[in-house]
Amino acid sequence: METTSTVDIQNYLPHRAPLLMVDLILNIDATSVETVFLIKEDNVFVDNNLFIEAGLIENTAQTCSAIVGKKYFLDENGEENENVNVIGFISALKTVKIHALPKVGDSILTKASLVSKFPTEDYTLCTMSCKSFLEDQILLECEINLFIQKTIPA
Repeated sequence: METTSTVDIQNYLPHRAPLLMVDLILNIDATSVETVFLIKEDNVFVDNNLFIEAGLIENTAQTCSAIVGKKYFLDENGEENENVNVIGFISALKTVKIHALPKVGDSILTKASLVSKFPTEDYTLCTMSCKSFLEDQILLECEINLFIQKTIPA
């Protein structure tokens, strides 16, 4: 089980600023991932100095997508694939519990583990269990279904 440490999330996701809600992958393997994200004042999901619920959910989705996304962005040798286009979305929020909202300047740690995965050549469906933390305080717990599909470049 190969683990990668401190990787730029952009190696595994198509998201870019201002909708990128993860800074770094701290650890990743075939069934789990940990990410970190610093909440900045100009973030699109900041309202009244708080990172709102939609931001926490998007951070969770992007964290979870890193496990599945790496299939499309890296080849068997770990080399980056060129000209890869993917589309992904949350197909279901099975459960969501938001305990607290972090503030501007906080760094959140998000941990996700794979519950199930259905991969095909062109798309992957998966269910992930996820928790977000601010230090020892739990911010969010959820189970999320994701759909990620390789698309043909335009």
